[in-house]
Amino acid sequence: MQIVVNGESTAVSEGTTLTELVGGLQLAGQRLAIELNGDIVPRSRWPEVRLNNGDRAEIVRAIGGG
Repeated sequence: MQIVVNGESTAVSEGTTLTELVGGLQLAGQRLAIELNGDIVPRSRWPEVRLNNGDRAEIVRAIGGG
């Protein structure tokens, strides 16, 4: 199925969770925020939130500095 991640069409398997998406994008272990279809999804819910065809996800990495 097709979803949009940060403005780019991306193919994922049906039933993919946000945790699996992050791992597949090689972003696991990083400080991230995910907005799915306009709503921020708390990290604690990533393992249970399954993606659907046509979903739109924005993934933002936190970068520290001074």
